[in-house]
Amino acid sequence: MAVRHHLIKTDPATVWAVLADGTRYADWVVGTAKSRPLRGQWPQVGSSIAYEIRLGPLSLSNETEVRRCEEGRELELEARAGALGTARIAVELRPWGEHCLVIVDEHPLQGAGGALHNAGLEVLIQVRHRAMLARLAKVCAAERDKAEAEAGGGTSGHGGGTASPAAGRAAYGGVDA
Repeated sequence: MAVRHHLIKTDPATVWAVLADGTRYADWVVGTAKSRPLRGQWPQVGSSIAYEIRLGPLSLSNETEVRRCEEGRELELEARAGALGTARIAVELRPWGEHCLVIVDEHPLQGAGGALHNAGLEVLIQVRHRAMLARLAKVCAAERDKAEAEAGGGTSGHGGGTASPAAGRAAYGGVDA
């Protein structure tokens, strides 16, 4: 079972706001593009989003459905990947001082992914999670910086100045735990 932790240097409410916006899925999930609502109101149980996965010149249409949701705390998803089958992805948020500890747990459920599941696949999922959680940290840092700027401070209080959003994301993303 691929489980990975990541400390994101924003509060859990900021992280949840990103997770709860189905149109932002492609911003932080590695390999996805063009997410859009498909059914229901994300992240309510039974709602789903559609998105593309790009593998070089190939583009595959996929869907992810919310199976369980505890607002602000936990989101469990079932991702459908055509012939590859389905996977369960659980994202848990824990307050960690003024920050948010994010725990991702993913494993195949059905189809070829489940049949071919092995230690080598676990390593690939871990690499993907590391990149995905780093992207989530950058998106959340940008949201935090935007909220602080809109509150009238003009600086983030994390070293001063209003450097480019990319500089802020790089400097204040997340830290692997």
